[in-house]
Amino acid sequence: MWLTVSRSAGYATPVRIPPLLRLAALIGCLAAQPGVAQVAVSGRLTILDRGDRPGQDVGNAVLWLESPTLPAAMPVETRIVTEGKQFVPRIVVVPAGSTVRFPNNDPFNHNVFSLSEQGSFDLGLYGRGEEKGTVLAHPGLVQVYCNVHAQMSAVILVRGNGQWVRPGSDGSFRFSDVPAGDYTLHVWHERAQPVSQPLRVGAAAPAPLALTLDARRWRFVQHKDKTGRAYSDRGRRY
Repeated sequence: MWLTVSRSAGYATPVRIPPLLRLAALIGCLAAQPGVAQVAVSGRLTILDRGDRPGQDVGNAVLWLESPTLPAAMPVETRIVTEGKQFVPRIVVVPAGSTVRFPNNDPFNHNVFSLSEQGSFDLGLYGRGEEKGTVLAHPGLVQVYCNVHAQMSAVILVRGNGQWVRPGSDGSFRFSDVPAGDYTLHVWHERAQPVSQPLRVGAAAPAPLALTLDARRWRFVQHKDKTGRAYSDRGRRY
């Protein structure tokens, strides 16, 4: 980048601007431009259980916004520990392209796998102190199990942008700094059918949202192992 500087002798001399000064000038120009309005979107989520009672596990839900205008989130690396024949934490949200690693803290072997279309993988059998992982490249729902222990399950929600939240134990949630625009709001909970609805965000924060998921007909169904067989048919206890 060159800047023309006037001289007292009546002519102008081009002077090269150092890269850091060019960057500072660019940032200053961008800061001077009017920004896009960003507001908070908040509300409360309720899970309906049998007898129309509120579910106590509403904090396991995930809410996210989708729009072509939202920038992609940067991938991260996170860990889900196998401990006490459980995945900890059991529900995780990561951006697309993230690496999820599974350290084995148990004194016996695990075989972590997923048959989900959005991110199938099989880490094979590995023992205590070992750690294996996988890259989840595509947005979607990835259900994770252990081929050794039938009771082990986890859910990884892979998102394309950073606009997602987990509600509190009372169901309250809040998206911060949402740019004005049109979105689709998605609500997911493992015991209910997911819900999606359009959401328009203007220059002012919208009224708090009241959302409900229906888990009154939910019942537990045991997943199969990675070959499609029932764990109970394999002739051993887990």
